[in-house]
Amino acid sequence: MKTSTLRSDLLLLLSAIIWGMAFVAQRIGMDFVGPFTYTGVRFLLGGVSLIPLLYIFPYSAPHTKTKPLSLFWQKWGGLLAGLLLCTGIGLQQYGLQFTSAGKTGFLTGLYVVLVPVFGLVVRHKTGPGTWIGVMLAVCGMYFLSITGNFQISKGDIMIIISTFFWAFHVLTIGWLSPYNHPIKLSIQQFLTAGLISLVIAFIFETVKLSSIWQAAIPILYGGLFSVGIAFTLQVVVQKTAHPAHAAIIMSLETVFAALGGWLFLDEHLSSRALFGCVLMLCGMLFAQLNERLFKRARS
Repeated sequence: MKTSTLRSDLLLLLSAIIWGMAFVAQRIGMDFVGPFTYTGVRFLLGGVSLIPLLYIFPYSAPHTKTKPLSLFWQKWGGLLAGLLLCTGIGLQQYGLQFTSAGKTGFLTGLYVVLVPVFGLVVRHKTGPGTWIGVMLAVCGMYFLSITGNFQISKGDIMIIISTFFWAFHVLTIGWLSPYNHPIKLSIQQFLTAGLISLVIAFIFETVKLSSIWQAAIPILYGGLFSVGIAFTLQVVVQKTAHPAHAAIIMSLETVFAALGGWLFLDEHLSSRALFGCVLMLCGMLFAQLNERLFKRARS
């Protein structure tokens, strides 16, 4: 394995750990503030925390033979990424009120199989292992979320819908990041997501400074670590990483979400739900390994 590839994988793994534990912070934070208040404050905090880095890390446009992005997308692409991010995190945060952190982590991980499927539209290659991964993930989602009498919770539905926006977000970052200053792109998307979320919060929730102060620790974790560090690592690493490859490593957040829910929130999954988690994890691994496995089989 190349040193650059190993470095990218380790940075993405660090992001996955931070994101997985962030589900715990999100659950705790909503004991004091509404979902959009929490989301808005954390993303504004994350975006503002990165502004000094614009002057620390210089950036020059890459030399490439491919057609670069238009000037508009180079300047304002972060607004689109921020809109997708806001929608995905908003649905996830709202749904998290009605389901567990561990379950939310695994359902969110479905985006790892959606990324290569949606990637077909932009001509990303998708091997047969990806389709096996999709089937395993869907079966796993059934056992994890749908009860024996074919009922699915309101929270699970919201989380599943959010995965579509996470998949679009990963593809959008993969499209924008090679031609944008990574820190500037991060700041744009975070501030966009934060401002939209706060507008929604002021309309539908009761926003109080005292409540925000009570949720200070989970907000700080969500803003500085989950947003400021992890999402920025995603932007930096995706300048060179394949979107599907990045997605599978980042999807390991599901494992850390379940671990965090067990350690800090005393959450437990039934044997049926655990079987679903195993199927989903296998599906994610198949989606990642499809090229290597099937290339070897053909050789």
